[in-house]
Amino acid sequence: MSKVISIANQKGGVAKTTTAINLAASLALAEQRVLLVDMDPQANLTSGVGLKGQSAPGGTIYDALTGNGTNAESFVLPTGIDHLSIIPADRQLTGAEIELVNLPDREYRLRGVLNFLRGRYDFVFIDTPPSLGLLTLNALVAADQVLVPLNCEYFALEGIAELMATLERVRASLNPDLSLEGVLLTMYDERTNLGQQVSANIREFFGEKVFSTVIPRNIRLGEAPSHGVPVILYDARSRGAEAYIALAKEFLAREHGSH
Repeated sequence: MSKVISIANQKGGVAKTTTAINLAASLALAEQRVLLVDMDPQANLTSGVGLKGQSAPGGTIYDALTGNGTNAESFVLPTGIDHLSIIPADRQLTGAEIELVNLPDREYRLRGVLNFLRGRYDFVFIDTPPSLGLLTLNALVAADQVLVPLNCEYFALEGIAELMATLERVRASLNPDLSLEGVLLTMYDERTNLGQQVSANIREFFGEKVFSTVIPRNIRLGEAPSHGVPVILYDARSRGAEAYIALAKEFLAREHGSH
């Protein structure tokens, strides 16, 4: 059975999508079978793997969530990378927040779709919008674990309390098995005292849950999505690419350690 991981933080600009693309691509290059799910109406994940505006035979994630989800495979598109597939999104997803309200099992729609696909992949990563609405809730209910990217800035710690409270509520009422996969420090600048201080505070608070690998501020990470490729294919020697490859190794080592 595959493991489903939501990449979540209700703050925007913390490198959720960057992490989804580059961790998934690094794992795929290590011959893990990986599925990406784009749950953000901005659809940056979809365009970041070069599939902007494209939909699978069954449609996009919007159709998967609002339809009866009978043939889950029809929503999956291959990317240009071996072992890496995606359920794409487009702007239509903006309307899903409102439409889901009146649908039966509205918090469980994504889980229903992914249950059909679990056997085909080693890992499923869900990219979530920067809010705690029904789309993010669907992602948390469908997930086994949550990976939280945190940028090393002053307000990072403030948002964390809110996110942890949300995880508790989801556990209490909708998905008792949900756990914290880990916290990933992103946009780290070792030259600043603030970056070091925030990093130290987060490691103190979360202990071993914080990945040793830290994602630095790196111009290549920002440029790669505009070319529709993960940073590993854009500039494999960049600090950003090296960091995500290191993260994938640490992630797999943790996985094998937990079994």
